Amino acid sequence: MKAAIYYGPEDIKCGEKADPSITEDHQILVEVDATSLCGSDLHLYRGAMDPIMERGHSQTGHELIGHVSDIGSSVGKFKAGDRVSMAYSCSCGECYMCEVGQTAHCETTQKAVYGFGVPFGDLNGTHTEALILPHAEGHVIKVPDAIDDASALSLSCSLPSAIIANKLADIQPGENVAIIGCGPTGLLAMDIALGKSAGQVVCIDTLDYRLAVAAKKGATTFNSSKDGWKEQALALTAGRGFDKVIEVVGYPETLQMCLDIIRPGGTIAAIGVFCDQEFNLVLADVFLRDISLHMNGFANVQPFMWEGIRLMERGVINPAEYFSHEFSLDNIDQAFKTFYEKSDNVLKTLIRP
Repeated sequence: MKAAIYYGPEDIKCGEKADPSITEDHQILVEVDATSLCGSDLHLYRGAMDPIMERGHSQTGHELIGHVSDIGSSVGKFKAGDRVSMAYSCSCGECYMCEVGQTAHCETTQKAVYGFGVPFGDLNGTHTEALILPHAEGHVIKVPDAIDDASALSLSCSLPSAIIANKLADIQPGENVAIIGCGPTGLLAMDIALGKSAGQVVCIDTLDYRLAVAAKKGATTFNSSKDGWKEQALALTAGRGFDKVIEVVGYPETLQMCLDIIRPGGTIAAIGVFCDQEFNLVLADVFLRDISLHMNGFANVQPFMWEGIRLMERGVINPAEYFSHEFSLDNIDQAFKTFYEKSDNVLKTLIRP
């Protein structure tokens, strides 16, 4: 079968893998209807995670909408033909960490993640024609037919992450909120924040075309590559800083931006995927300003997938509007290149097998 395979930095392309088959009673086999690229996949593409990827072997992809084609003998929750998605991290649903909601830290699967290299379980990825989902009853969810494929793909990662960001930030009516990063997850976080009757909702990015999408939704926007943006943004808060800041990028400089614009007593929810090992956090500053900092890039999305379905079913959120491009699996290399280079005003890409 066809599958996206990692061959090295900026070298992910479609290759051949053996057809998957069930080998454990807790597994299901899923035929892929569609998959997509996530911002965290770009860390793989640029080579930041090269040491954990086996070149010529490791698969990519962790966002899925598909149909069940076969089930293991102990699976009772699903049957052939069911339309399903799954959380990007594989969790059993029964261990201590799963029971307390820390599904990304599952003790059974040892923090396994689809399409993210050998240390994270060496699992197959979703950029393929079919794949095995182990411990299916712990992290797979049925998806109503009324939800389109593109929107359904957001259940694996981006929409639950946006929900988590808003819960961690605990935005109250009238509070001023800044969102750093206007990729699809950042825009979904913005959509939820706007629905909370926040005061000023400010979106910060370096790409004008993404900022234009946020502005159209009602956010005030600033391009952080332009001089004076920080002073102009802080002026909206009478200079005291934002009540809440959500970070959806994953770089040291964007985390520093959060610290630069948060008010004393404010809350930062950083859900970007950070690959850097160190960051110069000035403890005295965080201490004296009473800042609450939540890091949640390794998000526990499974507990929030159902909430994501409810938001989509009730018309509160429409992730499909942030899909700008579609590629075939054969052209996964071009999809990665386009997304990485941010060419052609790309927002989110849908991949069809």
